[in-house]
Amino acid sequence: MISLNEILAAKILIVDDLEANVLLLEHMLRGAGYLCIASTTDARAVCELHSQNHYDLILLDLQMPGMDGFQVMEALAEVEADSYLPVIVVTANPNHKLRALRAGAKDFVSKPFELPEVLMRVRNMLEVRLLHKESLRNGKVLEQKVDELEASRETIVRQSDELRCLYENLVHEQQLSERLLLNLLPFPIAERLKARSDLIASSPPEVIADSFQEVSVLFADLVQFTQFSAGMTPEQLVAVLNEIFADFDSIADRHGLEKIKTIGDAYMAAAGLPVAADDHADRAAHMALDMIDSLGRFNERTGYRLQLRVGINSGAVVAGVIGRRKFIYDLWGDAVNIASRMESHGVPGCVQVTDATRRRLGEPFALEQRGPIAAKGLGELNTWFLVGRTGRATG
Repeated sequence: MISLNEILAAKILIVDDLEANVLLLEHMLRGAGYLCIASTTDARAVCELHSQNHYDLILLDLQMPGMDGFQVMEALAEVEADSYLPVIVVTANPNHKLRALRAGAKDFVSKPFELPEVLMRVRNMLEVRLLHKESLRNGKVLEQKVDELEASRETIVRQSDELRCLYENLVHEQQLSERLLLNLLPFPIAERLKARSDLIASSPPEVIADSFQEVSVLFADLVQFTQFSAGMTPEQLVAVLNEIFADFDSIADRHGLEKIKTIGDAYMAAAGLPVAADDHADRAAHMALDMIDSLGRFNERTGYRLQLRVGINSGAVVAGVIGRRKFIYDLWGDAVNIASRMESHGVPGCVQVTDATRRRLGEPFALEQRGPIAAKGLGELNTWFLVGRTGRATG
């Protein structure tokens, strides 16, 4: 008989390339009392980590860059050829579930995560794993018990689905509001905002503000867009900006930047917040170069001749949420002002960066010194043009 304490002490590894998903699963499991939880965003490290730590359960995202969940399961099958390691795959694609079970997964968790489903499936699979380990320790064969538990999976799945339907009916309105909040704010900030008591009571508002010492801020502006759009209908103007900025949003997601806001035909993003990143300057540089390329492809498709002016600066900023009904996550500080000057004092079709950003670049980027420029309100600044990559691009 496996005790609750044994289950809660089991070793669990969470594997997901998105830090937000890792934090959410860790929060769910720790809240249920699980003590030994590890995580990684690098799928290639799973086998080595398992060889070192001998996890009892792996929660594995299927869709990851570089090495997907199916490849991870193939590698684990070689490591665990003579053992029983429960792998619960995490997927938002229902078509992947059957394929994952055939590939060796023991169960699955759907996205978006639901607390009852996650806890039920984790508990069931850990019980199977611990029973198997107990049989090995005692020299007893518990294959019949394992087979019975495996045979009951369909019942568990059906019961879990029924429970999820009931749970969805209860929290439907909450989910709608959370989705809207996540579209406006970074996930960690949205979680803090949801916990604010002043949103549902008449108490004084709680300030959400943080200081970040290492951030790269990016500003981009479509050059002379006002003149370009003068003859357009409102629908045409919005369609052009939506197509361009939607591509920029995808680039930001790919390189791990947080989109802060758009103002007219200007776009602002930052790397290194709300989750710190040592390579924030590299991420911003890759995004800037990809934005230039993206606009070039847009011009080829449409026959337009739009140009982008981009500026980047690195340093310390303050970030926080403004508003009580309509929220915005924004940045303040000299680093932000200098990044804005890098864009406004830049050259069409070019990416201009400060010395502060240049010193932090770890990737092999190609830069050309522009020299000092007179920035309004900031004095003379030594600047560089980021002209390309000299090595293999990441992201």
